[in-house]
Amino acid sequence: MNSDLGKYQIPDGEEGGGILPNKLGITDKEELGEAEAEGFANAELELIEELTDETAFNVAYIRDIHRRALSHLYEFAGEYRGVNMSKGDFFFAAAHVIPRAMQNFEQKVLLNLPHKYDSREQLIHDIGLVHAELLFIHPFRDGNGRTMRILANLMSYKQGYDEIDMEPVSKGGEMRERYIAGVQAATQEDYEPMIQLVRELFPPN
Repeated sequence: MNSDLGKYQIPDGEEGGGILPNKLGITDKEELGEAEAEGFANAELELIEELTDETAFNVAYIRDIHRRALSHLYEFAGEYRGVNMSKGDFFFAAAHVIPRAMQNFEQKVLLNLPHKYDSREQLIHDIGLVHAELLFIHPFRDGNGRTMRILANLMSYKQGYDEIDMEPVSKGGEMRERYIAGVQAATQEDYEPMIQLVRELFPPN
């Protein structure tokens, strides 16, 4: 995907981490993690129930996933982040270009996703591309990975497949390293590493 944003003009970043201020006043990291996990699980169940053959996976839909999952905890649920973020020495898209980057990605990719795929392989390709690029843009302050994994599952469910097995990635090790590398490759508009990973994790026919 060509971009006139200098691949989002990545500046010096700000590390994430720590306990984010939340509506419930939770200060324990484990308790906060459980509250987040419950929110994402409930959001996915709701969205599965509402999924139809005509569901459009556009920017508004992605923001709604995030809002449903985290609105019980965070004021920023469903809103683009206003801070720059990095993970280690890897910088995600600059905060000030996120609205434009998301709009461009919607126009160039999301709005062109077919409602019905002719092949399993083309679906895998699109899930990998969408997943890698959106994780690089990293539009939200927290919960990006879980939001995009729900989106990937919904793209799969819509075509009659089961969820994508991300457990090997969650366990760490080589699969986790490949997952991170797949996101980093998106900075060079190389989506094949993530597509290959999705291919391996995708449910069988």
